[in-house]
Amino acid sequence: MLNSESKRLLIGTILAFDFGEKRIGVAVGNLELGLAHPLATVSDENTVRRFDSIYKLIEEWQPVLLIVGLPTHADDTEHGLTQLSRRFARRLEGRFGIKTVLEDERYTSISASAALREAGIKGKKQKLVLDQVAAQLILQSYFDRQNAAT
Repeated sequence: MLNSESKRLLIGTILAFDFGEKRIGVAVGNLELGLAHPLATVSDENTVRRFDSIYKLIEEWQPVLLIVGLPTHADDTEHGLTQLSRRFARRLEGRFGIKTVLEDERYTSISASAALREAGIKGKKQKLVLDQVAAQLILQSYFDRQNAAT
């Protein structure tokens, strides 16, 4: 039997983030459809302006859940960006009061780059959307895992 939070999360929008020190890719998806779409890239390295940009996206999309990609090495060991991503997730949840979940993001940037190459987007043109597509893959992975569990 579903608890009230599980029932609430069956509908609504999710925003997902591919955190990076220079750029943060953002994707959006709907729980009812289980489909993720690239949305935006937050390119500002200034923390205050980054969170201002994220606030605007949250205001516009009114998500019920936030997903943050968790990078690890292939052998599951953590590296510097792992801890920064965890911190970013805690800050999102604390600042916006929206439940935030970490999702394995291994190989998403590689997969995103390959998908963009297949679509004819190469070289420097990829830089504009690569992080968004990586965030899309993170969110789609979350949706796929949730669907497999039901």
